[in-house]
Amino acid sequence: MGAMYKLVFYNQGKVYELFCRKVESSGLVGFVEASELVFETERSVVVDPSEERLKEEFRDTRSLMLPMQSVVRIERVEKRGTARIRDRATGDKVTPLPVDKR
Repeated sequence: MGAMYKLVFYNQGKVYELFCRKVESSGLVGFVEASELVFETERSVVVDPSEERLKEEFRDTRSLMLPMQSVVRIERVEKRGTARIRDRATGDKVTPLPVDKR
């Protein structure tokens, strides 16, 4: 199956956590290239809206070219976890759907 990486980076004021099979230095100076993004493929009763949003956002992405200063961490992991978006200031998981706070 090959290596799996957890990629944590800043994007538009949020912290993105994605999983991919390939991370390397880019041909562009100062950039990291991540490719072969991996998302949940099995359909289950419980759907994580954050992961669904990321899956849709990166649906046609062949590779990401990320500026080195936006990359927080790259981890080689044994298995894929949940892709998510977190608030940069608090670290709380961002829910992409509106939440009624009555």
